[in-house]
Amino acid sequence: MLYQTKGIVLRSVKYGESSLITTMFTHQFGVQGYLVQGVRKSGSKAGKAGLLQPSVLLDLAAFQSPQISLQRLREFHPAHIYRSIQEDIVKNSVALFSVELLLRLLPEQAPLPELFNFCFSYFLQLDLLGPLAVANFPIFFITKIGNYLGYSLSGNYSTETPHLNLIEGSFTTHLPPIPIEVRDTDARALQSILEVEKMELLAQIHIGSDVRFRLLDWYILFLQQHTQHFSPIKSLPVLRAILH
Repeated sequence: MLYQTKGIVLRSVKYGESSLITTMFTHQFGVQGYLVQGVRKSGSKAGKAGLLQPSVLLDLAAFQSPQISLQRLREFHPAHIYRSIQEDIVKNSVALFSVELLLRLLPEQAPLPELFNFCFSYFLQLDLLGPLAVANFPIFFITKIGNYLGYSLSGNYSTETPHLNLIEGSFTTHLPPIPIEVRDTDARALQSILEVEKMELLAQIHIGSDVRFRLLDWYILFLQQHTQHFSPIKSLPVLRAILH
C-alpha cells in the first residue's frame, strides 16, 4: 500500500551500479530501509541522490509491506531545503553526530511519532539558529533523546544533590562509587540544559567547550551502561575538534 509520510535520512549506501539502500526515520513507520533504484544514474532521477544524504528532511510517497524488510519509494521531495547545515562545517558535524546517535538508539520499525516530531524540529532549528545556540545542540539532543526513549536522569541538581551517579542515572547527595570526571559545576550546567524547552533558548546558556564535552562523554557512557549494543560514536572526535 502507498503511504504519504515524512522522513529523516539516517544513512545511504550504494547498491549495484545505480541504486541506494537508504535508512530513514519516518513519522508513520519509525526506522525503515528503502531500496531506491536508479537514483545514481543520469536521467529523470539525476541529482536526486543528493536528497538522500544524512539529516535531509523529506516528504515521502512510500510503499509499505510488513512482509518485506526493504521497502520502496515512489517519490521523495525535500520537506525543507537547508540554508546552512550542508555548508557550515560546525552545523554539519553536529547534524552527523545527531544522526549517528539516532542510528545507535532507535529501534527498527517502531513508530515513535512524538520523537520524530522533536527530531524534525531539531534539524530545522539547527539549520536556522546561530552559533551560540548550536554549540549546546549536541548535549541538548542526547539528553532529549534519552528522555524520549526512557533513559532520563532522575532528580535535579541542588546544593543537596550536586553529584551525577552513572549507575543510578541520577543527581545524588554523595559522590558516586565509580568516579567519572564530571565536576559539581558540570552537573549544574547539565541541569540548565535539562530545563530548556525551546531550542532558541540554548543561546542563553554559556558553558565552555570543555564542560560540554565532559558532559557529552558522561552521557554517552551512561547510555552505554543502560542500553544494549551501543557502539562508539565515530563522529565524536570530529565534533570535538571543531566545536568550541
